[in-house]
Amino acid sequence: MTDNFQDLKVMVIDDSKTIRRTAETLLKKAGCEVITATDGFDALAKIADSKPRIIFVDIMMPRLDGYQTCALIKNNSAFKQTPVIMLSSKDGLFDKAKGRIVGSDEYLTKPFSKDELLGAIRQHISA
Repeated sequence: MTDNFQDLKVMVIDDSKTIRRTAETLLKKAGCEVITATDGFDALAKIADSKPRIIFVDIMMPRLDGYQTCALIKNNSAFKQTPVIMLSSKDGLFDKAKGRIVGSDEYLTKPFSKDELLGAIRQHISA
């Protein structure tokens, strides 16, 4: 089965340039249009303009962390239905639970593989 993520808008929010670049490369190869942001403030400014279909957000970020960013996205009626996938280098139950509380749809542990990234999109986006 080949994925057709042609022109699917995906946002990746992470303060690590390496993670942003890795995710962007993997997603672009799958045909996605990728919008990147360095932190929650940067992301919130871009979300309204770009209207991504799915958002990947790192938990540990300066200024506005992933939980706060996710909560703000989910509290906005225009983006309440947008899937938000948390990214974290810790595979902690506490983090996963906290992610659920703020409304995240899934949790991926870094470093993630191409399959995990595309699998998360496949699971939350019905073409």
